[in-house]
Amino acid sequence: MTLLDSTTRHSRPLTGPEYTVTEPATGDALGTVRLATAEDVEAAAEAARAAQSAWAKAPHFVRAGVLRKAGDLFAAHAELREWLVREAGSIPGKADFELHVAAQECYEAAALASRPAGQVLPTEEPRLSYTRRVPVGVVGVIAPFNAPLILSIRSVAPALALGNAVVLKPDPRTAVCGGLALAAVFAEAGLPEGVLHVLPGGPEAGQALVADPRIPVISFTGSTVAGRAVGEAAGRHLKRAHLELGGNSALIVLEDADLDAVVSTAAWGSFFHQGQVCMTAGRHLVHASLYDEYVDRLAARADSLAVGDPHREQVHLGPLIDRTQLGKVHGLVEASTAGGAKLAAGGTHDRLFYRPTVLADADDLTPAYTEEVFGPVAPVRSFADPDEAVDLATASPYGLSLGIVTADPARGLDLADRIPTGIVHINDQTVNDEAVAPFGGVGTSGTGSRVGGDANLEAFTDLRWTTVRGDVARYPF
Repeated sequence: MTLLDSTTRHSRPLTGPEYTVTEPATGDALGTVRLATAEDVEAAAEAARAAQSAWAKAPHFVRAGVLRKAGDLFAAHAELREWLVREAGSIPGKADFELHVAAQECYEAAALASRPAGQVLPTEEPRLSYTRRVPVGVVGVIAPFNAPLILSIRSVAPALALGNAVVLKPDPRTAVCGGLALAAVFAEAGLPEGVLHVLPGGPEAGQALVADPRIPVISFTGSTVAGRAVGEAAGRHLKRAHLELGGNSALIVLEDADLDAVVSTAAWGSFFHQGQVCMTAGRHLVHASLYDEYVDRLAARADSLAVGDPHREQVHLGPLIDRTQLGKVHGLVEASTAGGAKLAAGGTHDRLFYRPTVLADADDLTPAYTEEVFGPVAPVRSFADPDEAVDLATASPYGLSLGIVTADPARGLDLADRIPTGIVHINDQTVNDEAVAPFGGVGTSGTGSRVGGDANLEAFTDLRWTTVRGDVARYPF
């Protein structure tokens, strides 16, 4: 399976400019892909609509078989692991995690194909009355660069299993492991021609995807700024948009927490994949009695982590995705220290390799504390009591994930009930993902859980009411 040369499952070649696929660790070119234009999106939407009906009518076990085969392929192909490391800057462990989740997403999606499709309803008339879940038709998926395989497959797999066709637009920076890889896997798994279209592209292609009348549902993962634009455009076109957006998640450390254990949790929550994760722990809220020691220990852990080329070295952190992201991260760190935050660790970089950074004495005027950094930065702030912790946690407009560390899990659950968020982890950090679990945020983090289990049924089907009578109904006129 050669990913770079794999088919896009499109009836014609893409017509946009060539794009160089780059390895962020070295700056070397890995190959080139052709980007999609608005005209390419239009052609793909039409071809997907034409292919969708036959796919939806395929027996459920046929659709399930394709999804199961795709899961097996994700688990088997070592080539994709290398692409995740080199193209996305993932350390090998993170690449393995993406492959594992991708396989599980396919297996879970396969089970959707045979889920009961509706309910029989009571009725006042002499008729059969029932509801039925039907495919929406064509689903548009827009996926980002940071966890490119997971954030594509978790929409693509359930949408396909439920009888839809899909037009996928991956971020050009991860066009292969977030897009062409899926085309290659599903082609090998036996998905019929025309059911999946992979169109790497920029904003023009994304705008065309949202506007196309043949695509009634958009599944978008990305920044809150871009998500607002997608949601507004989808609203104008009266189509559903499932938005999984940014975050600035809080990790609350209560006074009874075990610091020996919590440092590992805290470091992973902020530094995993260079902090380029929507669920990253962006605000460390620590009880005042533990604050000084927590900062010292977290800074020491940050200083101990190796940063470098994940393809050629054994490291804990790889590179940021590009110089634009580097500029944003470093700019927020510099603005934060200029505003009074204390640099306890990190704050430096070599090319795209940014040292894991700890900022002490964060407050409401610390940009790296109030904004989503999307880099390996851990701002730390103290609180005096649980009420203050709740106030600080809820002050952010984001509401994606929450971690609470305490010796008393019941106390942690009580505290979590007071903080609006889509995901809660007691005695764990904020970055978790499983194919069986619903995922999504509230506030500026998105429009609620839209993937996982029953959320997939809601996201990618319409609920249709049907009645059947033995004789034609008669009326007074």
